[in-house]
Amino acid sequence: MTDIVPLRRNVRFQLLWIGSAVSELGSELTRLAMPLLVLALTGSPGLAGVVAGARTVAFLLVQIPAGVWVDRWDRRRTLISAQGLQAVVSALLAALVLTDQVQIWHFVTLAVLDALCAAFIEPVLGTAVRGIVPTSQLHSAYAQEESRTHAAGLAGPPLGGLLYGLGRAVPFVVDAITFLAATIFYALAKVPRRPANESRTSTREDGEEQPPIRGGMRREAVEAMTWLWRRRGLREVTAAVMVLNLLGGAFLIPLIVLVGERGGSALTTGTVLAGLGVGGLAGALLSGRIGKLLPPGKLLLVVLTVFGAALAATALPWGAWWPMVPLVFITLSTPSLNVVLNVVIARMVPEEMLGRMGAILSMGSMALKPFGPVLGGALAAALGGAAALVILGGLIGMTAVIAALSRELRGFTGEVTPAGHDAVGPGAHAGQVPE
Repeated sequence: MTDIVPLRRNVRFQLLWIGSAVSELGSELTRLAMPLLVLALTGSPGLAGVVAGARTVAFLLVQIPAGVWVDRWDRRRTLISAQGLQAVVSALLAALVLTDQVQIWHFVTLAVLDALCAAFIEPVLGTAVRGIVPTSQLHSAYAQEESRTHAAGLAGPPLGGLLYGLGRAVPFVVDAITFLAATIFYALAKVPRRPANESRTSTREDGEEQPPIRGGMRREAVEAMTWLWRRRGLREVTAAVMVLNLLGGAFLIPLIVLVGERGGSALTTGTVLAGLGVGGLAGALLSGRIGKLLPPGKLLLVVLTVFGAALAATALPWGAWWPMVPLVFITLSTPSLNVVLNVVIARMVPEEMLGRMGAILSMGSMALKPFGPVLGGALAAALGGAAALVILGGLIGMTAVIAALSRELRGFTGEVTPAGHDAVGPGAHAGQVPE
C-alpha cells in the first residue's frame, strides 16, 4: 500500500493552487477597477451594472455546454487554452484603455469573452482537484482553495484601487500578467487529461477496445440533471442559493456609490471591499471547525441571516470606512458552507460526470445572478447607496425566513444512504454561495 503524501508536498496540487491563486488575484484587481472606470467614463451606475451583468449572462449561457465539453475533451489542454485566451482578452482591454479608445461596447464585448473562458476554467479546476488529491485529503484541499479565494479578495480590491490611482490602464495590465503566469503554472501542474476511471469502453469481437460511447450534448446534460434532481433536499437548497446570489450579487455597485457619497476615494473603496477578504480568509481557516457544528442546510440558514443583517448594517451613518466592518461578517461563514458542499460533490458525483455536474450546480446557483448588478445599479441610481443596501439586506432576511419553513432544507446534510439517495432529516447537498 502506497503511503499518501501530505497535501503540502503534493506538488501538482500546489502548482494548481498557485496558478488559480494568481489568476484569482488578477480577477479581483479588475473587479473594482472595471466599475470605477465605467463610472468615470459614463457617470452611470446603471451602465456599470450592465457590463457586469453581461459577463454573468454569457457565463451562464455557455456553462452547461462547457461542462459537457470538459467531460469530453482533454482537460489539461482545455485549461491551458482557456487561461491563455483570458490573458489575451485582458491585454487587449489594457491596450484600449492605454490608447484612450475604449468605449462601453468594448467593455461588454471583452467581458463576454472573459466569461466564456471562465466557463471552461471553473469545471476543469473542480475536476482537477478530484484527480490529483486523495479522497481523505479533499476537505483540506478545498479549505486551501477557499483560502485562496478569500486571500485574493482581501488583497485584490485595495491593490486594484491603488493601481487604478496610478493609471486607469494599470490594473488591466497587471491582470493580463497574472493570467499569463497562471497559464504557466497550470501547464506545470499536469492536471489529468481524462478521468482516471473513464473506461466506458466496449470490446469488439476481435478483442480490441472501442472508445467510450457518448450520447449527444443534450442527452449528457439531461443525464447529469436527472442525477441531480433525484437528490432529496437539493432543489430547495439550490433555490435558496439562487436568491442569495441574485441579492448578494447586487450590493457591489450600491456599496461603491455609498463610499463615494461619503467622500471616499478609490483606495478607500478598495480597502472597504477588503473586508470581504478578511472575513472570507478567517472563515476559510475556521471552515473545518465551523463545518462540524452544523449540517449544510442549517448552515445555509445561518449564512442567509448573517448576510442580510450585515448588508443592511453597511448603511449605518458612521463614515466612509464603516462598511468594511459588516462586510467581514458577510463572508465569515460562507467558506465553511462552500468547503462542505464541495467535498460532498466530489465524493458523490461519478468522476466522468464532474464537469457537467459542476456546471449544472453553478448554473443553478447563479441563474438569477446576471440580474444582481443591474438591480443594484438601478436601486443605487434611484435611491442612493444607503437605501439600496438596506433594501437588499431586508430581502435576504426575508429569504432566510421563507427557507426556514422548508423541512427538506432544514434537514439537508448531503449524506448518502446505501441505496444512493441523499438523507434528509438528520441528513442531505448543494450549490455555491456568493463571494
